[in-house]
Amino acid sequence: MNKKKILISGGSGFIGSHLCDFFVKNGDIVWCIDNLITSKRKNVENLLKEKNFIFIEKDITYLNEDEIDEKFDYVLHFASPASPCDYLKYPIETLRVNSIGTEKMLNIALKSKSTFLFSSTSEVYGDPLIPVQNEEYWGNVNPIGLRSVYDEGKRYGEAMVMAYHRKYKLNTKIIRIFNTYGPRMRLNDGRVIPNFIYNALNNQPLPIYGDGKQTRSFCYIDDLIEGIIKVLEIDYNLPINLGNPEEFTIIELAEKIEKIFEKKLGFKFLPPMPDDPRKRRPDITLAKKLLNWEPKINLENGLKKTISYYLSC
Repeated sequence: MNKKKILISGGSGFIGSHLCDFFVKNGDIVWCIDNLITSKRKNVENLLKEKNFIFIEKDITYLNEDEIDEKFDYVLHFASPASPCDYLKYPIETLRVNSIGTEKMLNIALKSKSTFLFSSTSEVYGDPLIPVQNEEYWGNVNPIGLRSVYDEGKRYGEAMVMAYHRKYKLNTKIIRIFNTYGPRMRLNDGRVIPNFIYNALNNQPLPIYGDGKQTRSFCYIDDLIEGIIKVLEIDYNLPINLGNPEEFTIIELAEKIEKIFEKKLGFKFLPPMPDDPRKRRPDITLAKKLLNWEPKINLENGLKKTISYYLSC
């Protein structure tokens, strides 16, 4: 088997650590860079003893690209705060990692003629004016709102990736990740599923920002990882949505959590988050066509798997 060399920024984060697991188990050599600002070394603790796993604790925005003197097959850029509480706490760091950090990772990929993948987000669509978001939709984003540090950071990152692709013919990929959940998310992550699980574990009412009628679609981590691997294998350079097209209101999600825990927890309604999208549902027609991919794990089963993980911790 021909081993690949893979560099993953943000590799000890929620999604990044699952990617590290996949490639290490596949026999590939994985370099993981993370400054642990919103992630935990514990997420890759099981890999530290593996000879084909190298962990570097470093902020990639201050990285000297010449320090990484390796030829990589894949360079995957997953470093960035991703939850509202994190990017509101680290606004400058979020902008830097998606601008300066993206450029540094692109330069590493360019030097070794790697395939480069940028982890973008459904947040590039902002608060969408269409019910289902496809890759051709340009979005409805507040460029100076509180969430803009993440939304615009990712939009800038996408523009930088496409510029490298067009100018240097670098083989680049962009994935727009919709709400993903599963084991290793921090319970104080600030996103809705870990929020609900944390409160349910502590017998507290479930916090709902706004009226709870806003919708989200939730993709289980295993499905997302499968989609990412498939993206790396095809000849396509424009953005691809990866997410679960099943749509639920936040209240419906809260009711599912109550049902699984077999507890009547009640809801605590709080003021809405600034620029919080009212609708979030991916059109995955392109992913189905190009990747032959769609999520297999429904929300109820994914929640049960996730809750079992936290109960076993």
